[in-house]
Amino acid sequence: MTASPEGTPEPTATLRLRFAAVSDVGRVRKDNQDSGYVGPWLLAVCDGVGGAARGDIASATAISQLRKIDVPPTDDPDHDLLGRVAGALHRAHDRIGELVDEDPALNGTSTTATLALFDGARVGLGHVGDSRAYLYRSGEITQLTADHTFVQTLIDEGRITADEARVHPNRNLILKALDGVHEAEPDLFVIELAAGDRLLLCSDGASGVLPDGRLADILSSGSPEYAAVELVRASLEAGSSDNVTCLVADAVPAETPAGPGEATEPLVVGAAAERRLQRRGGMGGLFRGHRSGDTGELEPVLADIPDDVRDHAITADPIDPEEARYAPRAPRRFVWLKRILATLVLVGLVWIGLAWAWSWTQQQYYVGEQDGSVVIFRGINTELAGLALSDPYETTDVSLDRLSEIEADRVREGIAYDNLADAEAKVRDLAARQTPDETATGTTDTGASG
Repeated sequence: MTASPEGTPEPTATLRLRFAAVSDVGRVRKDNQDSGYVGPWLLAVCDGVGGAARGDIASATAISQLRKIDVPPTDDPDHDLLGRVAGALHRAHDRIGELVDEDPALNGTSTTATLALFDGARVGLGHVGDSRAYLYRSGEITQLTADHTFVQTLIDEGRITADEARVHPNRNLILKALDGVHEAEPDLFVIELAAGDRLLLCSDGASGVLPDGRLADILSSGSPEYAAVELVRASLEAGSSDNVTCLVADAVPAETPAGPGEATEPLVVGAAAERRLQRRGGMGGLFRGHRSGDTGELEPVLADIPDDVRDHAITADPIDPEEARYAPRAPRRFVWLKRILATLVLVGLVWIGLAWAWSWTQQQYYVGEQDGSVVIFRGINTELAGLALSDPYETTDVSLDRLSEIEADRVREGIAYDNLADAEAKVRDLAARQTPDETATGTTDTGASG
C-alpha cells in the first residue's frame, strides 16, 4: 500500500467498486444523525453532532454536497483527485454555515466527514472528525484515518492505550468537524488500490466498540452487503449506544461483470435518506431494504432491551451528550499545573491586597485612652478576628479625669486622624483644656515606635 500527499492526474481505470451501505438508529438514540453515501466513484460517511441543534441536518447537508463528486474521472491533468475531495468538503462546510445563518436555531450543529473518491486505481481520502476509513488487504486490516479526538491526543502522547480510549469518559469529544464556522483543515491523502482490496468507512458507532480484530474477522468473507449488515449487527450486540453506519466496497478488475443482486446505482442511508424521502412526500420513518429504498436500517432492537435498562439509557442524563461532543479547540493539557498556577496567582493577589491594607492602616492615627491617660495610637481603632489593628505610638501626660466629660468620652471612643501632626495637635489642645489646677506638658515620646 502506498500513499501520496498530493493528487496527480487520474490513471486509466483498471478497477471498479462493488459497494453496499447500511445505517441503523441504534439501541438508544431516538433519531439517526448519521448519513452515508456509496456510488461507483465515491464513498462518504458523516456523523452529525449537535443534539438539539439537529446534527442530522448537518450530516445530510454534507452528503448532499459530497455526492456531487461521484462522477467518472476525466483526462484533464488539472482535475486532481485530492483537489476534488478538498473542494467538496469546503462546499459542505460553507453550505452548513449558510443553513446556520438562515436558521439561528441550528447554531452549534456540525458533522464529521470521511470520504473516499475512486478514480479506477486509487482513492483520494478526505477526513474530519472521528468517523473512520479502513483498508482490508490480504487478511490484514489497516486504519487509514486518524481520529480528531481528545482521546487520540492522549494516545499519541502515550498517556493511554487504544483499549483504554474505548472506555475513556471523554472518548466522544471531537476536536474537528464541519460546522460552517471553524476551518476544519481536513486530512488529505491518496491510497493505491489492488484487486481484492476491501474498503470500510464507518461512523464511531461501529469503530468505537469493535476492535480491529473483530472488524477484520467480519470483513474477511462474504459480499459487501453481507459485511455491512454484519458489521452493524455486531456493533449493536457489542453494546454500541450510538447510531451505526457502515459502508463497504470491494475493488475488483474493471472487466468483472456485475453479480446477481449487486448494487449498480448509488445508495443513500441514514438521515440523508430520510430527508430525501420527506422531500419526495414519502414516509419519514424507517424504510426497509437498502436496494429498493434509500436506507439499509435494520429492525429496531429497543424491544430486546429490558424496560428499566432502556429507560435509564435514554433518560439518565438529561443533557444529550451530542450537545457537548464537538469542541473545536485544542485539548486541555497539564490541567493540574494550570490549577496550581491559578491558585498561586490568587494567593499572590490576596497577599498584595492585605499588604496594601496593612500599609494604609499604618498611616492612620487616632487619639485614644490607655490606663487613664491620653495616648496617640498608630493604626485604626478596630479589631479583625480578635486582632487589634493599632498599637500605642505616643503616651502623653494628659489625664483623662482632668478633661471635661464630653472630651473624655470622645477620647474613649477614639478621635481618628490620617496623619501624626493632626493627632499631636489634638493632644496639645486637650492639654490646654485640663482643669485649671493642673499643668499640662504636652506629649512625651515613649519610644514604643516611630
